[in-house]
Amino acid sequence: MLLAPIGQSILGGENSVPTNRLPYNSRQRKPSIDSDSSSAADIPYGPAADEYKFVEPGHSQKVLLGLNELRKEGHFCDVTLSVDGVKFPAHRNVLASLSPYFKAMFTNKLAESQQSVVAVNGIESAMMALLLEYAYTSTVVITQSNVQSLLSAASLLQVIPVMAATCMFLEQHMDTNNCVGIHCFAEAHACTELQKRAGQYTLKNFWDVSHGDEFLGLPSIKLMEFISSDDLQVEREEIVFQAVTRWFNHDPEQRRTDFHKVLEHVRLPLLSPYFLHDCVESQAVVRQSSECRHLVEEAKMYHLLPDRRPELQSPRTRHRNSAGTIQVIVAVGGEDDKVVLRSVECYDPVSHQWHTLACLPFAVSKHGLVASGKNTLYLAGGEFPDGSASRSMWRYDPILDVWQEMAPMLVPRSELGLAMLDGSVYAVGGWEGSFRLDSVERYDPDTNSWHIIAPMKMAVTSPAVVAHDGMLYVTGMKCQNTFKLIHGL
Repeated sequence: MLLAPIGQSILGGENSVPTNRLPYNSRQRKPSIDSDSSSAADIPYGPAADEYKFVEPGHSQKVLLGLNELRKEGHFCDVTLSVDGVKFPAHRNVLASLSPYFKAMFTNKLAESQQSVVAVNGIESAMMALLLEYAYTSTVVITQSNVQSLLSAASLLQVIPVMAATCMFLEQHMDTNNCVGIHCFAEAHACTELQKRAGQYTLKNFWDVSHGDEFLGLPSIKLMEFISSDDLQVEREEIVFQAVTRWFNHDPEQRRTDFHKVLEHVRLPLLSPYFLHDCVESQAVVRQSSECRHLVEEAKMYHLLPDRRPELQSPRTRHRNSAGTIQVIVAVGGEDDKVVLRSVECYDPVSHQWHTLACLPFAVSKHGLVASGKNTLYLAGGEFPDGSASRSMWRYDPILDVWQEMAPMLVPRSELGLAMLDGSVYAVGGWEGSFRLDSVERYDPDTNSWHIIAPMKMAVTSPAVVAHDGMLYVTGMKCQNTFKLIHGL
């Protein structure tokens, strides 16, 4: 047997037949596998490695382009989609790879899986053309004129990437003139994130939105959804009522029967009394509806009886988040390890934080404290650090963050009960310094004066006192009987 170098013929002539094997370069240095001194640069990689994985980045794109050319030329197409009478030849495998809708259609034992022509209903032929173009090229052109139809078609055929792209397009082109329509359109096609963002945009820009044409065409149930939200951003509640009135006047005959349901979500107690009287009651639709009149009466009671507002709480009395007001829990004075305090703090249940308010003018404990319903606090009596009882009366103004001294009580009291009833403050029982008290006195904020009223049937300290329906109810610490104080109230 004769041997010759690889790549050369045995005869070595010009007509020798070449081989597919490459010549070995004897001058190439081989890396030493056993040597510890070999560096990473000496280890072959890529084509020089023992195992080489080749990936062409543009391969999938070339295949798609090739399939698209075959589709356009009508080669190997095994199904034709019929949309509004327009025929679209295509490949089942491409359609099934694109859309779960088509995958279920062609892989399950449905009639369409055996048909050569499949009718697709519910979408426009132009949108089918765009989605087929996307299927074969991964590209689709979205415009303001086709975005809604394209989103609807992509939703029906479950082409999720195109749905996401159209939602993003709508969000980026959202304004006060179209956000309501986008919100409703997204809701109809289960685009929850776009629906949420459009809703938030509407609530944030409610004044501008309420002056647009889309707002006037809202169905009542969608209007109620917006105006019932605590996140609705308005400077004052009057803006909400004016928006609802414009909506009603756009189609009064059709909306008259449901207007009271809409008005339930306007927070009438938060309107000014003058606006309530001049602008709300004067509306014919309000006067002609017993349900609307009841809502107005409720708002009036809220204004007329401020100290009874805790009993009149409802969703309509809750301030919206944009109002800049919050309900807080206030801790005033007291004792800390037998040290009498002057400090005042409030707790915000929303932020879960404590905040410091203006300190009391003096340290006091065992005092009475009551909220007036007019956004003020009254503090009366208490015990000084030397153990003596106080007659002092102070009012806290949260706007100015100050404590203002009012007329003192007629009798010194610590461990007393304090309550607000029909605009007056009642100081009940307590400790005078040497004995318990059965006396009760009433403070009139209008005259800044105290008056003794009928005493209780027994002396009590640290009583729990509550006002309800024109009565004071007192439960003594040491006596569990409950007394209804009627005389003089």
